Amino acid sequence: MDKKIKIIAFYLPQYHPIPENNIWWGNGFTEWTNVGKAKKYFKDHYQPRIPEELGYYDLRVEETRIHQTELAKEFGIEGFCYWHYWFGNGKRLLERPLKEVLDSGKPDFPFCVAWANESWKGFSHGLNDERELLIEQEYPGNDDYVNHFYELLPYFRDSRYIKINNKTAFFIYKPFQIPDLSNFFKIWNQLAIENGIAEFAFIANCNETKELSRLLEFGFDYININRLFDYRKNISIFQKVKSKLLGFFLGVPNIFKYEKAIKYFTGIEDSYENVFPTIIPGWDHTPRSGKNGLVYHNSTPELFQSHIKSVFNKVKNKQEYNKIVFLKSWNEWAEGNYVEPDLKWGRKYLEAIKKEVEDFNR
Repeated sequence: MDKKIKIIAFYLPQYHPIPENNIWWGNGFTEWTNVGKAKKYFKDHYQPRIPEELGYYDLRVEETRIHQTELAKEFGIEGFCYWHYWFGNGKRLLERPLKEVLDSGKPDFPFCVAWANESWKGFSHGLNDERELLIEQEYPGNDDYVNHFYELLPYFRDSRYIKINNKTAFFIYKPFQIPDLSNFFKIWNQLAIENGIAEFAFIANCNETKELSRLLEFGFDYININRLFDYRKNISIFQKVKSKLLGFFLGVPNIFKYEKAIKYFTGIEDSYENVFPTIIPGWDHTPRSGKNGLVYHNSTPELFQSHIKSVFNKVKNKQEYNKIVFLKSWNEWAEGNYVEPDLKWGRKYLEAIKKEVEDFNR
């Protein structure tokens, strides 16, 4: 049995201006706007975070996209999973970077798409009013499913598009929000057959392991378990009260040690054939949410490497085509959730990935 492991990294495209963001946040807004205005909320808080060799890049620039994939290839990442925004009735946002990858044929690097099917609200994206609805996710019906498919068909046909066990990979972020999932699956698989592409390997994001069986019953082929918040769910009442009091009196965010949190980032379910685990280099949402954010403090490349090793141990006995791990994320800078080089660590997080990939494949 081939031992090779495959890491697919989630990729955020919000590093170029779009008209909607200009209206909501001001002219020229990109993810770098939140990153650049980040504040320190406590001693040793690692903020602001400053990119190193890629700089404050613009994803409209082809050289930047090529440099990213060169780094990814060199350090053991097999492909990017681009966040894809289809809000219904043909409304898309942030599609330009991947569209240019498709049209230009560059870079020559595997990719797939993840449907980020959720409404955008102010708090999650950097505004003060969490109730402010920026754009609503809608599900108008079968015609919209058909139009959505044909919008993405050129990507599915591209030779770089990722397949899993000879099926076309498609990731869904909010699976329970789609009102008629089985119908959606049926329509897309029928359209795949009619258009001469492989049927789909539908992958569900799962934040609660108790939902695993339910998602499989709904017809998903695979589940990506994301245990980012499991540690916070399992802390004691005392810790929860302490965190709230610190926030109330000192104005600090919810702070927990990354070293403790990573013990909750993997579990027995990650060894199941139809489950893809997640590796998480860090988390700090304060650039977007301020003192209301969650911080996993003191992440280091060494701790991240130990986390990777524990996850890889869960997948070592799987079939070759199921030895897949998702990296959350390649470039979520405003969430402190990235592996691109920064001024503090340089390429250390990428080196941690490469070391564990080489050890596993050896």
